[in-house]
Order: sequence, then structure tokens, then C-alpha cells
Amino acid sequence: MTEDTLRRVELTKIGPHRFKATNARGGETFFGTGGLDPDFTPVELLLAAIGGCSAIDVESIVGKRSDSTRFTVTTEGAKVRDQDGNHMAGLRVTFDVTFPDGEGGDAARAVLPEAIAMSRDRLCTVSRTVQLGADVTYARVAD
Repeated sequence: MTEDTLRRVELTKIGPHRFKATNARGGETFFGTGGLDPDFTPVELLLAAIGGCSAIDVESIVGKRSDSTRFTVTTEGAKVRDQDGNHMAGLRVTFDVTFPDGEGGDAARAVLPEAIAMSRDRLCTVSRTVQLGADVTYARVAD
């Protein structure tokens, strides 16, 4: 890994089953087990990351032609427990995007299917990592 390719998030426990995630730029988000607090669960963060990554890809492509009048992305899947352990199955990303009438809107509508396919097949780092699979190494710092 180089300085250009390394991405890092640090997690800090802030309460029972609650954590704060901090990125290198100082941005923060909170997550937990999804009990009584409104925090996202780790699985919900995964779904948000998949949908968010593709949403940014697609908006970057179609937005060059026209601003959307509606842009909603829904990411869903089933959390299953089977012989492979806990994991998500049947992941689905659904785009609900509309554009205004006119030449720009027509151009954006025409490129929307291609933009979604480009995100799915090549651009979205998050969904591509899930699709291709990646080794995850676990380690601990010695006391």
C-alpha cells in the first residue's frame, strides 16, 4: 500500500455496543447494534456504502447532462446465517431517478442505464470489492 492508495478509518468505543468511526479528514459517524438508539448497524453501513458509492458514480455521469428532479437509491439484501456463517445475500441496488423535460433531461435519461452498468461493472469500489471478494486480515496490538 502507498500513501495514495491507503484508506483508513479508526473506531472508538463510546458506550455499550456503540462506536464512533473517524476518517483521516476528521469526519465522524456513529454506529452500534441497532438497539434503542438511531445509530446505523454495521450491516446498514455496508448497504449505505454500496448504494452511496454507486449513487455518486451515477450522479457524476448523468449530472453532466442535467440535474435530476429526483434521485433516490435503495440498497437491500437479506442477512442470512448458514453453513458459511453470517453474511448478506441477494444484494440489490435500485435507482429511482427522474430528470426534467428538455434536451438535457433527455440526454441524462439516455445515459442513465449505461451509468448504472458502469458503476456496477467497474467504477464502484465498494460493490466491486463485495462482488470480487477480498481477503480480510485480523490482527491485534500486543499489550
